[in-house]
Amino acid sequence: MKLLHRFFIVIIIFSCTGTSFSQKIKPKKVKESMQQVADWQIANFDGLYSDRKKPHHPLDWTNAALYVGMAKWASMADDDTYYEWLKNIGEENEWQLHKRKYHADDHAVGQMYVELFRKYKDEKMIAPTKEQFNFLMFHPSQSALNWDTPYHQDRWNWCDALFMAPPVLAKLYKVTGEKKYLDFMMSEFKASTDFLFDKEENLYYRDERYFDKLDNGTKVFWSRGNGWVFAGLVNIMNELDPKSEEYAYFLDIYKKMAEKLIEIQTPEGHWAMSLLGQEFYPTPETSGSSFYVYGLAWGVNNGILDKEIYEPAVKKGWNAMASHVTKDGMLGYVQPIGAAPGKAWPDKTEVYGTGAYLSAGTEVYKLYGGE
Repeated sequence: MKLLHRFFIVIIIFSCTGTSFSQKIKPKKVKESMQQVADWQIANFDGLYSDRKKPHHPLDWTNAALYVGMAKWASMADDDTYYEWLKNIGEENEWQLHKRKYHADDHAVGQMYVELFRKYKDEKMIAPTKEQFNFLMFHPSQSALNWDTPYHQDRWNWCDALFMAPPVLAKLYKVTGEKKYLDFMMSEFKASTDFLFDKEENLYYRDERYFDKLDNGTKVFWSRGNGWVFAGLVNIMNELDPKSEEYAYFLDIYKKMAEKLIEIQTPEGHWAMSLLGQEFYPTPETSGSSFYVYGLAWGVNNGILDKEIYEPAVKKGWNAMASHVTKDGMLGYVQPIGAAPGKAWPDKTEVYGTGAYLSAGTEVYKLYGGE
């Protein structure tokens, strides 16, 4: 607790010395920024802003992460424009998941389908998702989680997967009341965490290939990879009874990660692409950092995290993220697709970065008085 107190003092000092970080957050401005970013992304949905050769498939995990944030934004927007945009994507793709039956990345779009089902109450929106997971539960992968095992990504053996598939199962459990979805999710999530979670650092390795790697003498914990996990924990807990044993399991991981995250937030407000290597990765990165802002703000809003300790980190983080939105509404400094710390640029973006920013905005908006 003494360490947290000292860090809190450091946060206050930084908050008071930097103009952008001491800037008061106003709900109206948060909402305006979110709408600007959402509108830009829709207008540039097929744009190539990260050196890609062609647009992502609409059901790809990259877009699925966008839809997660866009659905959150749609719920607080002034009309149903954004819901209708999402619904059109579902209809055009006949509410199917993406092509790989077992791969978590191709399940992620199911999160958007469940949210649309909640709004429109149309069973066809989630029928294919239920059917596919029912198949997986009756024909579970027999692969080990080791990276060189055949069909190894048929299970959640990379930390990104914990954002992609588990929240779909949690949502299916919530809307159907069928505990089989929760039980399968718990079994697989625990296996992945036992395999990938570093109990000394309270962070997740991206996958087995990074267990023994060092980057400039530090363990390699990829920022966006841990951002996937942290946001995924929140998206799962949102579907569970806070008094349940399952909720307690996720809450324990969440609290451990949250405490670690405010210790390693950079003075500029973002998180380094290699979380323990700030001095070697000074470039801002907005996708992982936005997920952390989302998760930390959620914790404060729900009375889980001490506001005095964690709100300054949220404030500094959101102001940093918002400062990287261009006047047109493009979120810059989004690291391109990868699996490890790398590079980011002010004129490069990706759809999943927008999704992370919109997720963060929904909780920041609530934290600072938005209705």
